Amino acid sequence: MKVLQRYFASEIMQSVLFVLAAFLALFTFFDLVSELKYVGQGGYRWQHAFTFVVMGLPGYAYELMPIAVLIGTIYALARFAANSEFTVMRAASMSTMMAGGMLARIGLVFVIATILIGELLAPITAKAAEQMKMTAMGTSLKQSFRSGTWSKDQIRESGINSRAIGSRFMNIGRLQPDGQLRDLNIYELDADLQLTTIIRAKTAEYMGDNTWRLGEVTETVLEKPGAGADALVPGFPSAITIKKLEKREMVSDITPNILSVLFVKPDRMSAYDLFVYKKHLEENSRENATYQIAFWKKVIYPLSVFVMMAMALPFAYLHFRSGGISLKIFSGIMIGVGFVLLNNMLSHIGLLNTWPPFFTAALPSSLFLLMSVGALWWVERH
Repeated sequence: MKVLQRYFASEIMQSVLFVLAAFLALFTFFDLVSELKYVGQGGYRWQHAFTFVVMGLPGYAYELMPIAVLIGTIYALARFAANSEFTVMRAASMSTMMAGGMLARIGLVFVIATILIGELLAPITAKAAEQMKMTAMGTSLKQSFRSGTWSKDQIRESGINSRAIGSRFMNIGRLQPDGQLRDLNIYELDADLQLTTIIRAKTAEYMGDNTWRLGEVTETVLEKPGAGADALVPGFPSAITIKKLEKREMVSDITPNILSVLFVKPDRMSAYDLFVYKKHLEENSRENATYQIAFWKKVIYPLSVFVMMAMALPFAYLHFRSGGISLKIFSGIMIGVGFVLLNNMLSHIGLLNTWPPFFTAALPSSLFLLMSVGALWWVERH
């Protein structure tokens, strides 16, 4: 069986890598054509466009890996069936369980490759590509609203690990490609949700250890009314103090890693970054269903390689007269497209219907796994 294992691995890996390379070449062409419309804006040139497209390839490789595994495995197994090799293997006492075990061991290699690409390579290259593009074009990050990007964190008593004594709302006018913040408006509230301080800063630079250095600061302090005459007008401050500072330090839960989610779509982020960001949203009582679903999809998606391997196995039992290799490959493409469509569609449906994030992420792979088991049962019976 070791000989068969090596033979299966050699044929399937060659086929999968060929299919993946073909897909990546196709996406490279379409993306390059799409990027050409930006050439000439600022300092953005054709070499920047080509670099931007190439740096996006790891993300496509992560997304396309299960489909490439499905089509490549179907092609290899269909060739075995067409040449009657699979029939000889079965006659030599190779059971369906043994064939499935060999495919699972091969699939493990692709699962590990998918995890490495999705966790280490794709998030870094996607972020670097966006930063490179904005630097070349001389632009800042596109904001969610015309007023800028909003974020919320906690005000700590003394250091990042101390207890929270209030809330802070940050309005970031511009986020530069180098991570520097521009045109900040910061509103600090106490534990009773009373506005205590308004801070306006031209710049903010991250110094490490959850500390930001604000530049060209105007700080407005609203003093809480005391007892007696000061409390005759509830809700109004007893005094307002305005200070202008050249520099001011601010300790915040928000770090460049958290802000980096603005550069990368959730499906291109690593599971670790998604976990950190959704935890940040939870701590600040903000809606995080989108990132929870993205996190569980990131955890489950590499395992869909095993599902695609199981989906390809029934094609080995179909003889050549039941359909040519091209028909089987076309069927594999349609199954792969159906998986991607279902995966994306159920994410939106689960978000709209507030389904549990894990259920929403696991449902497409579970349905296709049931289909593959049903297909195996049918081909063995017939």
